[in-house]
Amino acid sequence: MHSPAAAGRGDFAAGVLTILPLLVAVVVYGLLFGTLAAQKGLSPMEVAIMSATVFAGASQFVAVEIWTSPPAVLLLAATALMVNLRHVLMGAALAPFLKGWPRGATALSLYMMADENWAFALRRGATAPLTPAYYLGLALPLYVGWIVCTFFGTIFGGVLADPARYGLDFAFTAVFLTLLVGMWQGRRSLLPWAASAVVAAAAYAWLPGVWYIALGGLAGTLAGALQDPAPREARDAV
Repeated sequence: MHSPAAAGRGDFAAGVLTILPLLVAVVVYGLLFGTLAAQKGLSPMEVAIMSATVFAGASQFVAVEIWTSPPAVLLLAATALMVNLRHVLMGAALAPFLKGWPRGATALSLYMMADENWAFALRRGATAPLTPAYYLGLALPLYVGWIVCTFFGTIFGGVLADPARYGLDFAFTAVFLTLLVGMWQGRRSLLPWAASAVVAAAAYAWLPGVWYIALGGLAGTLAGALQDPAPREARDAV
Protein backbone atom coordinates (compact mmCIF):
# COMPACT_ATOMS: atom_id res chain seq x y z
CA MET A 1 0.00 0.00 0.00
CA HIS A 2 1.35 3.43 -0.96
CA SER A 3 1.81 6.00 1.78
CA PRO A 4 -0.06 9.33 1.54
CA ALA A 5 3.25 11.10 0.87
CA ALA A 6 4.07 8.76 -2.01
CA ALA A 7 0.56 9.17 -3.44
CA GLY A 8 0.94 12.94 -3.18
CA ARG A 9 4.25 12.87 -5.03
CA GLY A 10 2.69 10.69 -7.71
CA ASP A 11 -0.24 13.05 -8.16
CA PHE A 12 2.10 16.06 -8.30
CA ALA A 13 4.25 14.37 -10.97
CA ALA A 14 1.12 13.48 -12.96
CA GLY A 15 0.00 17.11 -12.88
CA VAL A 16 3.42 18.32 -14.03
CA LEU A 17 3.47 15.84 -16.93
CA THR A 18 -0.03 16.93 -17.96
CA ILE A 19 0.80 20.64 -18.11
CA LEU A 20 4.32 20.23 -19.51
CA PRO A 21 3.44 20.40 -23.25
CA LEU A 22 1.65 23.72 -22.73
CA LEU A 23 4.75 25.30 -21.23
CA VAL A 24 6.12 25.69 -24.75
CA ALA A 25 3.32 28.12 -25.52
CA VAL A 26 3.81 29.83 -22.15
CA VAL A 27 7.44 30.48 -23.03
CA VAL A 28 6.47 32.13 -26.31
CA TYR A 29 3.56 34.04 -24.80
CA GLY A 30 5.60 35.19 -21.81
CA LEU A 31 8.43 36.46 -24.02
CA LEU A 32 5.88 38.28 -26.15
CA PHE A 33 4.34 39.96 -23.11
CA GLY A 34 7.75 40.94 -21.78
CA THR A 35 8.62 42.48 -25.13
CA LEU A 36 5.47 44.61 -25.16
CA ALA A 37 5.97 45.61 -21.52
CA ALA A 38 9.55 46.70 -22.21
CA GLN A 39 8.31 48.88 -25.07
CA LYS A 40 6.04 50.62 -22.56
CA GLY A 41 8.99 51.34 -20.27
CA LEU A 42 8.40 48.68 -17.61
CA SER A 43 11.49 47.18 -15.98
CA PRO A 44 12.11 43.41 -15.70
CA MET A 45 11.44 43.52 -11.94
CA GLU A 46 8.18 45.43 -12.40
CA VAL A 47 7.03 42.88 -14.96
CA ALA A 48 7.98 39.96 -12.69
CA ILE A 49 6.04 41.48 -9.78
CA MET A 50 3.03 42.06 -12.02
CA SER A 51 3.14 38.46 -13.26
CA ALA A 52 3.47 37.08 -9.73
CA THR A 53 0.65 39.13 -8.23
CA VAL A 54 -1.80 39.29 -11.15
CA PHE A 55 -0.99 36.01 -12.92
CA ALA A 56 -3.52 36.56 -15.68
CA GLY A 57 -2.09 36.83 -19.17
CA ALA A 58 -5.13 38.33 -20.85
CA SER A 59 -5.58 41.15 -18.33
CA GLN A 60 -1.83 41.82 -18.27
CA PHE A 61 -1.78 42.23 -22.05
CA VAL A 62 -4.73 44.61 -21.89
CA ALA A 63 -3.11 46.54 -19.03
CA VAL A 64 0.10 46.99 -21.00
CA GLU A 65 -1.89 48.11 -24.03
CA ILE A 66 -3.48 50.99 -22.06
CA TRP A 67 -0.42 51.68 -19.88
CA THR A 68 0.50 55.31 -19.39
CA SER A 69 3.24 57.05 -17.43
CA PRO A 70 2.34 57.70 -14.69
CA PRO A 71 -0.11 54.76 -14.78
CA ALA A 72 -3.85 55.34 -14.41
CA VAL A 73 -4.26 52.97 -11.48
CA LEU A 74 -8.06 53.01 -11.27
CA LEU A 75 -8.45 52.43 -15.01
CA LEU A 76 -5.95 49.55 -14.91
CA ALA A 77 -7.68 47.96 -11.90
CA ALA A 78 -11.15 48.28 -13.44
CA THR A 79 -9.95 46.84 -16.75
CA ALA A 80 -8.25 43.87 -15.05
CA LEU A 81 -11.42 43.21 -13.04
CA MET A 82 -13.57 43.26 -16.15
CA VAL A 83 -11.27 40.92 -18.08
CA ASN A 84 -11.05 38.50 -15.16
CA LEU A 85 -14.78 38.36 -14.37
CA ARG A 86 -14.77 34.99 -16.08
CA HIS A 87 -12.79 33.66 -13.12
CA VAL A 88 -15.98 33.89 -11.03
CA LEU A 89 -17.64 31.42 -13.40
CA MET A 90 -14.50 29.28 -13.59
CA GLY A 91 -14.24 29.13 -9.79
CA ALA A 92 -17.89 28.13 -9.50
CA ALA A 93 -17.34 25.28 -11.98
CA LEU A 94 -14.25 24.10 -10.09
CA ALA A 95 -15.72 24.39 -6.59
CA PRO A 96 -17.43 20.95 -6.46
CA PHE A 97 -14.06 19.26 -7.03
CA LEU A 98 -12.41 21.13 -4.14
CA LYS A 99 -14.74 19.82 -1.42
CA GLY A 100 -12.83 18.42 1.52
CA TRP A 101 -9.63 20.28 0.70
CA PRO A 102 -7.84 22.20 3.48
CA ARG A 103 -8.77 25.88 3.45
CA GLY A 104 -5.22 26.95 2.65
CA ALA A 105 -4.98 24.58 -0.31
CA THR A 106 -8.30 25.85 -1.66
CA ALA A 107 -7.21 29.48 -1.38
CA LEU A 108 -3.88 28.76 -3.07
CA SER A 109 -5.53 26.81 -5.88
CA LEU A 110 -7.94 29.65 -6.64
CA TYR A 111 -5.11 32.20 -6.52
CA MET A 112 -3.10 30.15 -9.04
CA MET A 113 -6.09 29.35 -11.24
CA ALA A 114 -5.47 30.03 -14.91
CA ASP A 115 -7.41 28.98 -17.97
CA GLU A 116 -5.03 26.12 -18.73
CA ASN A 117 -4.79 24.45 -15.33
CA TRP A 118 -8.51 25.08 -14.75
CA ALA A 119 -9.40 23.14 -17.90
CA PHE A 120 -7.13 20.23 -17.01
CA ALA A 121 -8.40 20.21 -13.42
CA LEU A 122 -11.99 19.89 -14.65
CA ARG A 123 -11.00 17.03 -16.91
CA ARG A 124 -9.27 15.26 -14.04
CA GLY A 125 -12.18 15.83 -11.68
CA ALA A 126 -14.60 14.24 -14.15
CA THR A 127 -12.73 10.93 -14.13
CA ALA A 128 -10.79 10.77 -10.83
CA PRO A 129 -10.51 12.65 -7.52
CA LEU A 130 -8.86 16.05 -7.94
CA THR A 131 -6.21 16.23 -5.21
CA PRO A 132 -4.29 19.32 -4.05
CA ALA A 133 -1.04 17.66 -5.13
CA TYR A 134 -2.28 17.08 -8.68
CA TYR A 135 -3.58 20.63 -8.93
CA LEU A 136 -0.29 22.01 -7.64
CA GLY A 137 1.52 19.95 -10.27
CA LEU A 138 -0.63 21.67 -12.89
CA ALA A 139 -0.42 25.18 -11.48
CA LEU A 140 3.10 25.59 -10.11
CA PRO A 141 5.06 25.05 -13.37
CA LEU A 142 2.65 27.39 -15.15
CA TYR A 143 2.98 30.04 -12.44
CA VAL A 144 6.77 29.92 -12.18
CA GLY A 145 7.20 29.61 -15.95
CA TRP A 146 5.03 32.67 -16.57
CA ILE A 147 7.01 34.82 -14.13
CA VAL A 148 10.40 33.70 -15.49
CA CYS A 149 9.45 34.07 -19.16
CA THR A 150 7.89 37.51 -18.78
CA PHE A 151 10.97 38.62 -16.81
CA PHE A 152 13.39 37.50 -19.51
CA GLY A 153 11.07 38.74 -22.23
CA THR A 154 11.50 42.23 -20.82
CA ILE A 155 15.29 41.88 -20.81
CA PHE A 156 15.60 40.46 -24.32
CA GLY A 157 12.58 42.24 -25.79
CA GLY A 158 14.62 43.89 -28.48
CA VAL A 159 15.25 40.53 -30.12
CA LEU A 160 11.52 40.11 -30.83
CA ALA A 161 10.79 43.66 -31.91
CA ASP A 162 7.80 42.45 -33.93
CA PRO A 163 6.69 38.99 -32.65
CA ALA A 164 3.70 38.92 -35.02
CA ARG A 165 6.13 38.88 -37.92
CA TYR A 166 7.10 35.34 -36.91
CA GLY A 167 3.54 34.22 -36.11
CA LEU A 168 4.32 34.04 -32.38
CA ASP A 169 1.22 36.07 -31.50
CA PHE A 170 -0.85 32.98 -32.39
CA ALA A 171 0.64 30.90 -29.54
CA PHE A 172 -2.08 31.74 -27.00
CA THR A 173 -4.86 31.08 -29.52
CA ALA A 174 -3.32 27.69 -30.29
CA VAL A 175 -3.31 26.81 -26.58
CA PHE A 176 -7.02 27.52 -26.21
CA LEU A 177 -7.91 25.61 -29.36
CA THR A 178 -6.06 22.61 -27.93
CA LEU A 179 -7.94 22.92 -24.63
CA LEU A 180 -11.27 23.12 -26.43
CA VAL A 181 -10.62 19.86 -28.25
CA GLY A 182 -9.90 18.15 -24.93
CA MET A 183 -13.14 19.48 -23.38
CA TRP A 184 -15.45 18.46 -26.24
CA GLN A 185 -18.33 16.32 -24.93
CA GLY A 186 -20.24 15.67 -28.10
CA ARG A 187 -23.32 17.49 -29.36
CA ARG A 188 -24.16 18.83 -25.90
CA SER A 189 -21.15 21.14 -26.23
CA LEU A 190 -22.49 22.79 -29.38
CA LEU A 191 -25.07 25.10 -27.80
CA PRO A 192 -22.84 26.60 -25.06
CA TRP A 193 -19.90 26.98 -27.43
CA ALA A 194 -22.04 28.57 -30.16
CA ALA A 195 -23.72 30.96 -27.70
CA SER A 196 -20.36 31.98 -26.27
CA ALA A 197 -18.84 32.52 -29.74
CA VAL A 198 -21.78 34.54 -31.09
CA VAL A 199 -22.10 36.80 -28.04
CA ALA A 200 -18.33 37.32 -27.77
CA ALA A 201 -18.08 38.21 -31.47
CA ALA A 202 -21.01 40.63 -31.24
CA ALA A 203 -19.62 42.28 -28.10
CA TYR A 204 -16.18 42.58 -29.71
CA ALA A 205 -17.71 44.27 -32.75
CA TRP A 206 -20.13 46.62 -30.98
CA LEU A 207 -18.89 47.29 -27.46
CA PRO A 208 -15.75 49.19 -26.46
CA GLY A 209 -13.13 47.61 -24.25
CA VAL A 210 -12.92 43.93 -23.40
CA TRP A 211 -16.51 43.17 -22.43
CA TYR A 212 -16.55 40.39 -25.03
CA ILE A 213 -14.49 38.16 -22.70
CA ALA A 214 -16.90 38.32 -19.76
CA LEU A 215 -20.07 38.38 -21.88
CA GLY A 216 -18.97 35.44 -24.02
CA GLY A 217 -18.21 33.36 -20.94
CA LEU A 218 -21.51 34.31 -19.30
CA ALA A 219 -23.50 33.44 -22.44
CA GLY A 220 -21.90 30.01 -22.70
CA THR A 221 -22.51 29.33 -19.03
CA LEU A 222 -26.18 30.30 -19.21
CA ALA A 223 -26.72 28.28 -22.38
CA GLY A 224 -25.22 25.22 -20.74
CA ALA A 225 -27.30 25.71 -17.59
CA LEU A 226 -30.54 26.00 -19.59
CA GLN A 227 -29.99 22.76 -21.48
CA ASP A 228 -31.89 19.65 -20.48
CA PRO A 229 -29.84 17.62 -17.98
CA ALA A 230 -27.67 14.98 -19.59
CA PRO A 231 -28.84 11.38 -19.16
CA ARG A 232 -27.13 9.61 -16.26
CA GLU A 233 -25.35 7.29 -18.69
CA ALA A 234 -23.83 10.27 -20.49
CA ARG A 235 -22.71 11.89 -17.24
CA ASP A 236 -21.11 8.68 -16.05
CA ALA A 237 -19.22 8.33 -19.34
CA VAL A 238 -17.60 11.79 -19.06
